[in-house]
Amino acid sequence: MEASSAPVPSPQARPRRAGYRRLPVEQRREQLIAVALELFATRPPEEVGLDDVAAAAGASRPLVYRYFAGGKQQLYEAALRTAADELSSRFTVPLTGTPTEQLAAVLDRYFAFVAEHDAGYSALLRGGSVVETARTSAIVDDVRRAALKRTLRHLGVREAGPRLTLLVRSWIAVIEGASLTWLDEGRTVPVEELRDWLVDQFVAMAAATALGDPQTAAVLAGLLALERPDDSRVRRLRELLTPRP
Repeated sequence: MEASSAPVPSPQARPRRAGYRRLPVEQRREQLIAVALELFATRPPEEVGLDDVAAAAGASRPLVYRYFAGGKQQLYEAALRTAADELSSRFTVPLTGTPTEQLAAVLDRYFAFVAEHDAGYSALLRGGSVVETARTSAIVDDVRRAALKRTLRHLGVREAGPRLTLLVRSWIAVIEGASLTWLDEGRTVPVEELRDWLVDQFVAMAAATALGDPQTAAVLAGLLALERPDDSRVRRLRELLTPRP
């Protein structure tokens, strides 16, 4: 029987895996991070493997290792840093509106991020993940420091005393706890109500702190002076903070 004379395709002529596209190095790396971030956003990090990332990116496992020699841990940290940078960018305070309206606008952007990165946000803040390390914890702390810095800047404070710093840090912790509870409870509370409640929490916490801290009292008085005069809540707070003869 005569052997087939059909030519054997060279390695270069063999078809590539479906979905594979040759991309510039930096673009491919960014694509892998974006795909990983999307997977980490919807599933806890320990449930996402490199094979999942490779399949979603239309790439091979060796290719993922080429860009992230440290494997899943390095890829997770890169994705986490990207998410942290995005979240930090949402702390920018708009230039229009009263101080409480500006805080509300920042919280709107914050909760939009929480909604987009449901599972990943929960795993990140709760800790205890098998991929949690000192480096990932440091990334989370960077986000909290950015939130503290932007909030103090919004308050017009260059150097905050210990009580004012404690106030802002505590409020950030309340936001994180409320976000996790909101997700756990299936987002049953309308996000607008949750946002307004958190703004009220800040004002109430500031009022309580102002009773024993002159710096917080001065900051709060300055903010209230910029609020709408017909706001009944603001009027009651002004009465509370006005020294009595």
